[in-house]
Amino acid sequence: MASILFKNIDYLITMNDKDEILRGVDLLTKDNRIISIGKELNPLEDSEIVPCDNLVVMPGFVNTHHHLYQTLFRGIKEVQDMPLFPWLVGLYEFWKHITPEAVYYGAMVGFSELLRTGCTTTMDHHYLFPKFTSGNLIDEQIKAAAEIGIRFHATRGSMSLGKSGGGLPPDSVVQKEEDILIDSERLINKYHDYKDLAMTKISLAPCSPFSVSTRLMKETKDLARKKGVMMHTHLCETIDEENFCIEKYGRRPVELMEDLEWVGQDVWFAHGIYLSDREIKAIKGAGIAHCPSSNMKLGSGICRTSELIKAKVPVGIAVDGSASNDGSNMWEEVRRTYLLNHLKYGDKGLTAYETLKMATRGGAEVLGRKDIGYLEVNKAADIILLDLNDIAFAGCHDPLVSIVCCGNTSFVKSTIVNGKVLVRDGIINTIDICKTKKMAHGIARDIVEKERGLK
Repeated sequence: MASILFKNIDYLITMNDKDEILRGVDLLTKDNRIISIGKELNPLEDSEIVPCDNLVVMPGFVNTHHHLYQTLFRGIKEVQDMPLFPWLVGLYEFWKHITPEAVYYGAMVGFSELLRTGCTTTMDHHYLFPKFTSGNLIDEQIKAAAEIGIRFHATRGSMSLGKSGGGLPPDSVVQKEEDILIDSERLINKYHDYKDLAMTKISLAPCSPFSVSTRLMKETKDLARKKGVMMHTHLCETIDEENFCIEKYGRRPVELMEDLEWVGQDVWFAHGIYLSDREIKAIKGAGIAHCPSSNMKLGSGICRTSELIKAKVPVGIAVDGSASNDGSNMWEEVRRTYLLNHLKYGDKGLTAYETLKMATRGGAEVLGRKDIGYLEVNKAADIILLDLNDIAFAGCHDPLVSIVCCGNTSFVKSTIVNGKVLVRDGIINTIDICKTKKMAHGIARDIVEKERGLK
């Protein structure tokens, strides 16, 4: 790695503790860190100089919830317009055919979309391990992340409670709990990097209250805390989930998490729509991944983002699986977060700046990181450049508002991860995007046609 000098930045949105927005400054990186911010900085001997006149420079987005393999299952006619439970039941039949190659290319598609729309760190919640699929699926995702260059939090998801045991998924896509725990520990030992500026981290992520046993939740929690890694699951996404927990366990979802000791700062939940005032306090600092597009498409509801932030609960923004929002576009999620918040709270809703902070600093806090999500000396060189010269931004008097509310394109000018320029003018320079698209589409077509009996 070398050095980059971002010269004469029009607007530098730092997201630091002072919420500074600086004008006419330079930012200098060396290897994977920011080493200086100030006026008229001098380049290092190996610096690439990037003129930033009329550009906005800000931290990259942090995506806090995804299902990357679902990029291969967009627009499946059998499940369009369905709410969550029937949507899942229909898709399990397609998903049971996934292969390691499908997981690899599904990840590449999702990573590509994320990088082109300004995301520099993403997680993935992969819980699908069909009985007749061989291979280490999480390893395929980690391989893809390293090749394309994105900062990656892989989660070893799991489903152990099949239909025969009272769960939602068919038995063909669930695993034995002993196998899940053995593979979870293997992945932590092999890949988890505890160091500052880590590119790869592992978390443990049982899928949901309706697809795992309480025994697996407890043993996963014990393993995660023994190893010092974070935990993740879906929670309070739908009324169906709430009714399932009350009927099966006699408790609301958060009450169940409390009983299982699945609360605290080493936990984050996807969705968190149906949280009561008491439950917002009861989760004890656990983060929430807000998934606006998914919640809208599936008709799940609207997350209580303002109340969560007021209660100092970490909240990040997420794209969720592409089968429920049909894209991995962080810009769309930022805009929809802002709009949904104002639909719910009116003129007391979040500002454009607060929404952007949720997508950057907020996401980093949800993932338990203090080295990414804001621009400051010694922090990660994870940076995006935005060009507001397009006619779509003409007439807007506030760059923050224009970033969130204006524009007809989602692509950033540049995406820099760990000090490396991965995207220039919307083009990813670390992989062959045409080959990736061709391979991914072919694999997706073969899987869908196999289930439909066309092959």
